[in-house]
Amino acid sequence: MMFRLQLLQRLQSGAPVPLVCCQIHKLASLQKATSLPPRKMQSLLYPFSGLEVHLDRSVDRMQFQLFHPSVEDMMEAEKLYCSSPSHKIDYHISAVRLDHAPALTQPEVCFIGRSNVGKSSLIKALFSLAPEVEVRVSKTPGHTKKMNFFRVGKAFTLVDMPGYGHKAPGDFVDMVEPYLYTRKNLVRTFLLVDGSVGLQKADLIALEMCEETRSPYVMVVTKIDKCGQGALLTNLLSLQDVVKHQTTSCFPQPFLISSVHYWGIHLLRCFIAHVTGSIRLKNTSKSGSDTSRVH
Repeated sequence: MMFRLQLLQRLQSGAPVPLVCCQIHKLASLQKATSLPPRKMQSLLYPFSGLEVHLDRSVDRMQFQLFHPSVEDMMEAEKLYCSSPSHKIDYHISAVRLDHAPALTQPEVCFIGRSNVGKSSLIKALFSLAPEVEVRVSKTPGHTKKMNFFRVGKAFTLVDMPGYGHKAPGDFVDMVEPYLYTRKNLVRTFLLVDGSVGLQKADLIALEMCEETRSPYVMVVTKIDKCGQGALLTNLLSLQDVVKHQTTSCFPQPFLISSVHYWGIHLLRCFIAHVTGSIRLKNTSKSGSDTSRVH
């Protein structure tokens, strides 16, 4: 009743009425995820586990399980992705050039990737527990033409970068490269790769750019629901070979994601919370061994 009165007052006053989508994916919350049968829950939270049975015994699995927090730790991290009066999650500002970027002090993570790799869909899934946050998802490649800044309370900032490759903004390099080189509060770059097609030439150029900046970055494999397990494993092992032999600043573990089915979303949320120092996790490794490479 109170909401209806407030809405009526806004309409009568001519004030803009915010459009809030209240529909939340059924698996966006860990509480729902943990009600699944054990095998389905395992595949949802740790997507690589569903591929292990198809791997040859000679393949080293440890590189895919360096960051393997408990469900309890994921639940603790999930709190950061829920808005409250004292912890507001919102779109902050967009910038077309680095000198237009806001001077923020909290830790920052940025997402880069080829146009149509599913970057906006992934960010929308990460923020799905705060549906009032507007993340525009377009079917048109190259839709994101600005750096979009999202604040997660006082914990950290997430930056959505323009896409590169086909139909991408021509000034991608002019915009992103200076950001990667000079942004002092940037703690991690997430480089997205389409799991259904594997590494493309444009991805390798972006990877080289990340290597040149010598700042830590992570590979995120998107759209893992768009192809068969055989093709996905082939692309994943090829990517892993590149990471192992051609990178020095890349975190060895790729994160497997499906923004449609929410596979890997909870794990990635937890990793972001961890690397930004927003939360202290009890144990991030499946083996319980040294996890210094995570930092």
